[in-house]
Amino acid sequence: MRLLVVEDEKDLNRIIVRTLEAEGYLIDACYNGMDAMAYITTIEYDAVILDVMLPELNGFEVLKRMRSLKLEIPVLFLTARDRVEDIVFGLNSGADDYMVKPFSFDELLARIRVITRRNPEVRENIYQCGDLVINCNDRSVTRQGKEIALSPKEYAVLEYLARNKNVALTRSQIESNIWDMDYDNESNVIDVYIRYLRKKIDDDYEEKLIQTVRGVGYMLKCEK
Repeated sequence: MRLLVVEDEKDLNRIIVRTLEAEGYLIDACYNGMDAMAYITTIEYDAVILDVMLPELNGFEVLKRMRSLKLEIPVLFLTARDRVEDIVFGLNSGADDYMVKPFSFDELLARIRVITRRNPEVRENIYQCGDLVINCNDRSVTRQGKEIALSPKEYAVLEYLARNKNVALTRSQIESNIWDMDYDNESNVIDVYIRYLRKKIDDDYEEKLIQTVRGVGYMLKCEK
């Protein structure tokens, strides 16, 4: 899962990022509300961890703009604003949860798991494309009941394709959601991993699920 951490205290930001990465999350981070909106409107996230007292655009305004754009990404406020009025305002504005600093990382991780499960499309954390099944709970992949061993990067690429099945994804979209780096148009890393996946997912089966979309990129094409 990919999360965005928006926290203007840089040391705390780094600590949160390191902790979440150690739990296996893909993390982007920024320090102000305007940068948060730029990330949120260009990259697909499973949740946003959002401070309230941010430079340029406060967290409440970030959430307001997200919801006005019909972006239903789960949002967890993580802030020193501990007044009941602030908590009620944040939740009534469309936040999924509200935590007050100082906080326990164990509790933060538990709350992230809860809000990301609320999305009905991923509640079970299992994606199916025809006879291909991707179980995000244990990162297992099977086709026609046969287990397929994937490297961590192969799995990450396949999961992103599955989350966006029947949608043509550019190489830039795939790479920016898998690697924490700027996309290099000269790189063929995505083509390499797609080739690896096709060998494991499609070569032994009549129906080919990973499709090339000419002029765009790739798609996991599913009938159901």
